[in-house]
Amino acid sequence: MRPLRLDDHEAIVRLLAACKMNPHTRGRDGPAAFRRQLAAHPTTYLGAFDGSRLVGCVFGTHDARKAWINRLAVDPAYRRRGIASRLVTECERRLRRQGMEMFGALIDLPNRGSVGLFRSLGYDVGKLWYARKKQRPGV
Repeated sequence: MRPLRLDDHEAIVRLLAACKMNPHTRGRDGPAAFRRQLAAHPTTYLGAFDGSRLVGCVFGTHDARKAWINRLAVDPAYRRRGIASRLVTECERRLRRQGMEMFGALIDLPNRGSVGLFRSLGYDVGKLWYARKKQRPGV
C-alpha cells in the first residue's frame, strides 16, 4: 500500500470501471481533477498493489471538521482478502494525524458488502437523505 501518484490515474480509472463505479473521466475522475485532488490530499489517496498492479484504492478527504472515505474500490478478483479493511484503516490513521476525529462514507445501501465492511469497522450505517447540486459552467 502506498499513496497514489499521477501516473496511477489510468489504472484507477480501469479499477473503478471494473468495480462498476462509473468513473467520470471528463469530470471528477479526469486527469486534471485527479491532479488537483492529489495536490490537496497527497497522503490520503491510497492504492493497494499486487506487484505493480493496482488492486484497490481509497480517496481520503476532509473539510477541516469531518473526514470522508471516498471511492473505495477493490478489484473483484482480489475481494474477501481484507484489502478494503486495510485501505480504510490506513486512510483513517493518516486522517487522524491531520486532526480528524469524525469519519463519514457514502455507500449504496443495496451494496451489502460495503454495508458489512463499514459496520465491521465501527461505522453506524443508517439511511441518508442525500441532496447534491452540480454547478454548470457560466451559471
